[in-house]
Amino acid sequence: MKKTDVLIIGGSAAGMVGALTGKSSWPEKKFILVKKLKDMMVPCGIPYIFGTLDNSDQNIMPVDAMMEKAGIESIVDEVIAIDKTEKTATLKGGEVIKWEKLLIGTGSQPVKPRWLKGADLDNVFLVPKDKYYLDDMLAKLKDCKRVVVIGAGFIGVEISDEMNKRHHEVTLIEKLPNILSLAFDEQLSSRIEELIIKRGVKVRTNSGVTEVIGSTKVEGIKLENGEVMETDAVILSMGYKPSTELAVKSGIPVDEDGFIIIDEYMRTMVPDVFAAGDCAQKRDFVTRRRTPIMLASTACAEARVAGMNLFNIHVVKTFSGTIGIYSTAIDDVGFGTAGITEARAKEENIIVYTGLFEGVDRHPGHLPGAHKQMVKLTASRNSGVIIGGEVIGGESAGELTNVIGLAIENRMTVNSLITSQIGTHPCLTASPAGYPLIKAAEIIAAKMRH
Repeated sequence: MKKTDVLIIGGSAAGMVGALTGKSSWPEKKFILVKKLKDMMVPCGIPYIFGTLDNSDQNIMPVDAMMEKAGIESIVDEVIAIDKTEKTATLKGGEVIKWEKLLIGTGSQPVKPRWLKGADLDNVFLVPKDKYYLDDMLAKLKDCKRVVVIGAGFIGVEISDEMNKRHHEVTLIEKLPNILSLAFDEQLSSRIEELIIKRGVKVRTNSGVTEVIGSTKVEGIKLENGEVMETDAVILSMGYKPSTELAVKSGIPVDEDGFIIIDEYMRTMVPDVFAAGDCAQKRDFVTRRRTPIMLASTACAEARVAGMNLFNIHVVKTFSGTIGIYSTAIDDVGFGTAGITEARAKEENIIVYTGLFEGVDRHPGHLPGAHKQMVKLTASRNSGVIIGGEVIGGESAGELTNVIGLAIENRMTVNSLITSQIGTHPCLTASPAGYPLIKAAEIIAAKMRH
């Protein structure tokens, strides 16, 4: 029987970062990481193998190399059983590993709705983090001229735009009134929709799908209004669910949505067992409600907390909830969002003020590479605490979104943001006199005064 101080199950974002942070925090301890696949995909890079990248080999995380450099043993196998009393894990290959601490980072898997008739037909695809599935999917899609993507979240929007680059006739279908509507308010999501339509993607919002039509292979889809659309392939981008079958089978408690129950130190309800990433329960940073948000950035933050707290609790470091921070890009236009939108705030009965400012991300705006830059901030009306923000701009939109995320996590007020010191340069940022983030905050401050 093999023995280790820490066993980590899962080799994607949570498992990888949990192993590296844990080993850095506890260098004298032995760590073993078990992953089901030899080649692990960069999760957020998966859409780009459908267009920008030549193949999936260009989207591989060097997990084995990083583990070896850190002194962590990496095993390609699958844990099929956990004995929480004896503290052992049984691998599919027959090996048994005894552990002192366990970190579960089994991730998530794409949803295939049971109610969707025809979802098992040939050329109906999901988007898993599985290189071998994706390679087969790419090979089959080469002969498909017309492609329907169902679900206009970040993955659906990115894959639609990427497949459009390879000259597929792409139709993106969304049941809600706007694409990306769970992440952006309509003021911004409508602009993103206009951009991808201009680039050649057909978009159908307010359109639910009731059936995938075909005998053995996809021939079309049927919408809720009865309309039938012919297509050669369907990509289901309808969300993900936690991969927690192993936890359930092993008696590690999960909530009614299937997420492993954890506390703010990432501890499960079983002593010495931690969980992080998509398989672990999430709470919204602002509302404190449970949320199904699954992001690699959140997984990495949780994994760092878990790794630091494995052998004793570092009381100063807990995970206080996900702020739901996302960013993406279509061509040279970047989009980002953090915290909760104005629409979501209203649903939660949070009274807010918002500030929307549009400027340019260079100064002067005639410099090469300049983009319009729009920032929308949402703050509590009573306290002025910033609870959300959205950005559209050039490449700097991603990092500006991260700044908003830091403001939210540190519960900064509008006034503290207005008086923040910022570094600017004509070729890199907006003008310090018209910095859209600060100008948006000033709009809110004026509303609070009046």
